[in-house]
Formats: sequence, C-alpha cells, structure tokens
Amino acid sequence: MTHRLPASPETCRWGYLDATVPPVLTIRSGERVTIETVSGGPDALPPEGFHVPPELRAIHAAETGIPSGHILTGPVAIEGARPGDVLEVRILDVSLRQDWGYNRHRPLAGTLPDDFPAFHHMTLPLDRERLTARMPWGLEIPLAPFFGVMAVAPPPAWGRCTSIVPRAFGGNLDNKELVAGTTLFLPVLAEGALFSCGDGHGAQGDGEVNVTAIETALSGTFELVLRRDLPLAYPRAETPTHVITMGLDPDLDRCAERALREMIDLVVGRVGITRDEAYALCSIAADLRVTQTVNQHKGVHCMLRKDYLI
Repeated sequence: MTHRLPASPETCRWGYLDATVPPVLTIRSGERVTIETVSGGPDALPPEGFHVPPELRAIHAAETGIPSGHILTGPVAIEGARPGDVLEVRILDVSLRQDWGYNRHRPLAGTLPDDFPAFHHMTLPLDRERLTARMPWGLEIPLAPFFGVMAVAPPPAWGRCTSIVPRAFGGNLDNKELVAGTTLFLPVLAEGALFSCGDGHGAQGDGEVNVTAIETALSGTFELVLRRDLPLAYPRAETPTHVITMGLDPDLDRCAERALREMIDLVVGRVGITRDEAYALCSIAADLRVTQTVNQHKGVHCMLRKDYLI
C-alpha cells in the first residue's frame, strides 16, 4: 500500500521537531508513503509567471509570524515503533513539484559570515523535463533532488527541537548523497518514530556554504521499515555502492572523529576484523567528506565502498 500525505497547514509544522506532536498519518512497517513538501517564506516567492503551490500560500497565511527553520510535512507514525528500534527509510523516488527554486545568503551567516555584508537572493528557473536549473548568467546546473531534512522525533525529554540543527534524530543533515535509490537509517527515540521531511533541495554542493542550496518543493516516496536487528544510536545511510556514517558537532574536527568512529564500528560489525584493521581500512579506502558547514552543528560523512565489506 502507498499512502499519500499532501502538504497543508494541517499536515505541516514550521521550524521544529517535537515528540508531543500527534501524527497526521499512521502506517504499518513496510508500507509506502508519498509525502509532498514546500519550502520558503513569503519573501522567497518568485515573480509572476512561475507556479507557486497553493498550499505554500495557505501555510504562509496560517502563520502569525514567520518562524525560522524549515516547513516540515508530518509526522508519520509507524505502528509499534518504540525507542531502541531503528527506522529504515528507503527513498524510492524524489521529484520536483514546481518550476523554480531559490538561493540566498544574508549578512553574518554562512561559512564566510563577514565577507558578504548584503542580502542576496536568486530565483532559479527549473526545467522539470531536463532536470536542470538555470543560473542568472546562463549556466545550467544538473539537478539531483533530495530532502535536506529527514527526521524522527527527538526523545520527549528534549522537548521542542529546532529543525535547523541536526542531531541523533537526523533532521537537517543536508547530505546530498541521499537521493532516490538510497536508504537512511535513524534510531527511534520516541513512540511511533514520527517521521517528518522537508527542506527540498534541487541541487547542493558539499558544504552548502552560503546556508542554502537550490531550495524548492519536492515530493518523495518512502518505504518505512522498522528494524529490531540493528542496534544504532546515530544516523547512517547506504547508497547502491557505499555505506555512509555521519558526524555532527559545532566543531568540524569532532564531526570527522565521530563519522570515522562510526565507520570503524560498522566495519568491525560487518566484517569481523579488529578495530586496528578497520582503522587501517578506513585510512586506505574510506573518504571523509564535509556535508555542511552552516547549521550550527556542522557535518562530516564517511563513505566506504560496499564491496570492501567482505
């Protein structure tokens, strides 16, 4: 069965994750759900001539102010999910919902907060047939859409958590590897798991250095599977060719250390070699990549080919 969850004022929250938010949809493990998302405040809307999803305007109208953070669709509860489980998020499809995106930077933000003192905004036309974006000077960028935010609910004791800072529940990972055909693994931290997504990106470079990618509205189809055979306290992912571990921290060095330790643990668990041997394998064959440098907690992900796990 494939459920459908449209974006609307009733199904979206702006800027936070919270275990006390009731689910807008409940499904069984192994079922599929197509989730629609929107992005941006009123000041991000394009000029006349572009398609603006009507639900985006409705969400704007429903807010008394403009919150910080992302518009998230959900949460989706999975029957029987409880803390200690893992939610396997199989990303089956990601598609564009509109013909434009935007990129912007603002003073005192981004990787170079003091270098760009003026606000800068670009509306970027998106070709949904050719999957390209056109830059203002004519350059065409190929699109590889993915969700910047995919998350379960934080533990109830954490209260309301901003959608901006990625943590153990996932959230604003901004990992461009997580396109259709990949899988994200998230530790369940609250009853029902309570999966949400948003922050649609048409394309992004590693680092997301000015705080935004090509921000746009996306639709994603997910197969959500409960796992009780996979002890996990931190997000991991798999592509068709690689396993991915992650590190999240305000300090980029700590991010690299966490991602590397997670990969060593993964290799030891799957291959059965010693930690010394796994450390050596990572030095020889694993790649540390900067995920993003702009979400208060920065990110590093470590990638290792699956065919080395033998």
